[in-house]
Amino acid sequence: MQVTRIIAVRHGETAWNVDTRIQGQLDIPLNETGRWQAQRLARALAASEQIDAIYTSDLLRAWDTAQSIAQAVGLPTVMEPGLRERGFGLFQGKTFTELEAHWPAETARWRERDPHWAPPEGETLLQVRERVERAAHELARRHLGGQIVLVAHGGVLDALYRCAARLDIRAPRTWTLGNASINRLLWTPEGMTVVGWADTAHLEEDAPRDEETA
Repeated sequence: MQVTRIIAVRHGETAWNVDTRIQGQLDIPLNETGRWQAQRLARALAASEQIDAIYTSDLLRAWDTAQSIAQAVGLPTVMEPGLRERGFGLFQGKTFTELEAHWPAETARWRERDPHWAPPEGETLLQVRERVERAAHELARRHLGGQIVLVAHGGVLDALYRCAARLDIRAPRTWTLGNASINRLLWTPEGMTVVGWADTAHLEEDAPRDEETA
């Protein structure tokens, strides 16, 4: 069958998510809430899903989330650098407030989702989209007829959703990118479609935080 089911997961919460501090490609660990979220996510998937492979960004917050899933379902975790968060260059480590104070013009272009603009020493939205789509298509092709888990980041999940929903890169976001939420996509050689998004029932009362607000 020329179909692969994808469960796309954003990593669990970090202290920098709480502080609205840009993580980008810096290696920030999960906080206590994030570790709890990862365990709840892992249990939910182990109880209800047949999973054939687990791929993850090589950044620590995604890797640790993926490891919880891997231990619960008895599969290895495979690193895929193509699932890394957007490179935010000199913006990394800064809060949104700090960015607006020190780089108002640059921050405005970020908010406008200019596809050709990159933070100083960072990536453009077009570069991120190309990287993420290439990785997702390649991984899905390896598991035709099966189901895979991709553990990544807010910017990566945003790119996947736009690709699957056929949305322009500059379209305003109306979907959430919650930490440790379950997001379902269907891949075929013709492209991806959205099956379900932002399932957080396994997290009970926890409210998802969205780092990638641009």
